[in-house]
Amino acid sequence: MKWSNVKAIKMYHGLKKIAKAFIPQKFLFKYEFLFRWFIAIKYLGNKYHCNICKTKLNRFIKLEPDDLLCPACGSRSRTRRLYNLLLKDNAFQGNVLHFSPSRSLYRVFKKIKSMNYFSTDFENEFLADYSIDIRKIDFEDSYFNTIICYHILEHIEEDIVAIEELIRVLKPNGICYIQTPFKDGAIYEDASKTSESQRIEAFGQKDHVRIYSVKGLKERLEQVGFEVSVTTFTPQKEDVFVGYQSPETILIASKP
Repeated sequence: MKWSNVKAIKMYHGLKKIAKAFIPQKFLFKYEFLFRWFIAIKYLGNKYHCNICKTKLNRFIKLEPDDLLCPACGSRSRTRRLYNLLLKDNAFQGNVLHFSPSRSLYRVFKKIKSMNYFSTDFENEFLADYSIDIRKIDFEDSYFNTIICYHILEHIEEDIVAIEELIRVLKPNGICYIQTPFKDGAIYEDASKTSESQRIEAFGQKDHVRIYSVKGLKERLEQVGFEVSVTTFTPQKEDVFVGYQSPETILIASKP
């Protein structure tokens, strides 16, 4: 990694830490876009483009281990690809349930008039309008046209219960976009790993309870009745311009 980028990462995280320490969360969320622009000024250019906030950049901020951050809106690579996928699938229609949304997508989705947007954060860590337990979604059967469930299920001990709830509240022919960290082979989970240190060592993060394999998660989704297609994006020349990182896998689960 170039030294200039190391300094940029340190500066970004340093300013973020200071902001969190001294600025109330609600105020920070409300005016985050303005704060980010003070950081983004040095990144403005014409070499790259964020498809969410439409900012043209001279570079993205590289994050370890392998991610690219938009300095203007804070979107990550997977967030920008998800937005593009939803746009292609014409998914901005009807009732849309979004678990733990990135703030960059939350701000865009709230403005889309063609959909009723239900953003939820159960742990008060994200910008959202609801606090919904994925294991007990308090909506009627077949209510949502689209569900976005990105990096959620690996946190949930009762993941089958959560998956059953997802298919219950999804309308027939509705789509649920799902992603988690993945590994090769089989799903790895161990209920005896309960401390933060044990979970970091076993699953890579203190609040994760398993690591899925693509095949294993697909089977669990199909077990409750989902029809699942696996989409894996491989590196493309145009990925560089919009800051996509590949390969990346997304499970698209539909309710028959």
